[in-house]
Amino acid sequence: MTGLPFALGYGTNGLGDHPLPAALDLLEDAGYDAVALTLGFPHLDPWADDTEVRALRDRLARAHDGRGLRVVVETGTRYLLDPRHKHAPALVDPDAAPRERYLRRAVEVAALLGADVVQLFSGVRPPGTDPATADARLRDRLPALVVHAAENGVRLALEPEPGMHVETVADALRLHADLGAPPALGLTVDVGHCLVVEPDGVAGALRAAGPHLAHVQVDDMPRTHHEHLPFGDGDLDVPAALGALAAAVQDGYTGVVTVELPRHSWDAPRQVAAAATALRAAWRTVHDHPPGP
Repeated sequence: MTGLPFALGYGTNGLGDHPLPAALDLLEDAGYDAVALTLGFPHLDPWADDTEVRALRDRLARAHDGRGLRVVVETGTRYLLDPRHKHAPALVDPDAAPRERYLRRAVEVAALLGADVVQLFSGVRPPGTDPATADARLRDRLPALVVHAAENGVRLALEPEPGMHVETVADALRLHADLGAPPALGLTVDVGHCLVVEPDGVAGALRAAGPHLAHVQVDDMPRTHHEHLPFGDGDLDVPAALGALAAAVQDGYTGVVTVELPRHSWDAPRQVAAAATALRAAWRTVHDHPPGP
């Protein structure tokens, strides 16, 4: 997106009432550089024939008169694997085999689409599960997924989520170190989450993630609880957040930054345009009045 120091995308989990071709048209018309594709209904069946996935790759490549749209694959579809329990099973559940198969397929889809990154999360610890057991399950299950990602030229990006076992950047970095710091495993940082769970805020979380930063999500949020909001409706200092993102770019971050409004599909056309406008305006503030040393 012209003027911003990074490629800006928008998540399809905020476009759930639009067929995928119409959703992509909205993003292209609003000038977005990328799309974060949540793999699952209503947009792309993860087990779709590879021919369908390649057709989507070609559609993305045609965007912006051939300049194309970059793509990140996200895996947060709520009821894809279990119609009665959101995000179940998770990697920290006793039986995570369906989640592992889904993540392996997500890597393969990402490779077919030319995506660099697949986002994933730990999940919420089941009742009665202690942190050490959840850690052991992640240490047991993630290595094979990381190897599969590396073999397909894709990087996994573990996202800390408020309320999940891996809740903070520090949690993710500890697990990353426990696994031997594999290059094919990075981090997703959601700047809204930083208001709720990160002691050093957005800038501190991005600095801590450092070279392991593989994906960034942007949204507003109250400081009190986990609720994705349009810019201006929460407590995020948007210019300060963009300044921190610009610093991450200067330090070598080359991934996309994607707006995530998963509960605003009902208002998607307005939100797609408004988010782009808000971020451009905030960046002009940063550019015209850069922070001091």
